[in-house]
Amino acid sequence: MKPLSEKQSGTRFFETMAAKVIAATGSPRAFFLALGVIVLWGVSGPLFHYSDTWQLVINTGTTIITFLMVFIIQKSQNKDSKSIQLKLNELIAANKLASNRLIDVENLSEEELDILHRYYHVMAEETAKKIRMNESHSVEEAISGALSKHEARLRKRKFSEGSGQED
Repeated sequence: MKPLSEKQSGTRFFETMAAKVIAATGSPRAFFLALGVIVLWGVSGPLFHYSDTWQLVINTGTTIITFLMVFIIQKSQNKDSKSIQLKLNELIAANKLASNRLIDVENLSEEELDILHRYYHVMAEETAKKIRMNESHSVEEAISGALSKHEARLRKRKFSEGSGQED
């Protein structure tokens, strides 16, 4: 195993630190600690005669914490988003009936995503015309629908590869 480069080591340190900070700041203990600091600051107002320095302390502290947390939260969201995309890609790739064109869809342009969105919107509208959403649907109905789709794809493939005539 080769040693980590300085960049890899720094990245790994940041990931580890970010995970620990996210876990700590997302806890009830962190919330109540922050609430306690605010209450202490508010109660100490009369002691410091509500001075500019007294106000500056809380403003500076919260600004610094907010500024740093933006980067920590963004790192966490980026990692979560990437892992979700990989899981979805794996599900699409593993499902024989799913379109592989949707793998890596997050890298399409906004315009291409809009085209796909309109396509699926039309598909949802057509489905809604045929099926009432307040009706009960069975597993058997879902299987039947999936088999119908599969059979239609096979017919289409056979038609395009074969004689040019559908069965």
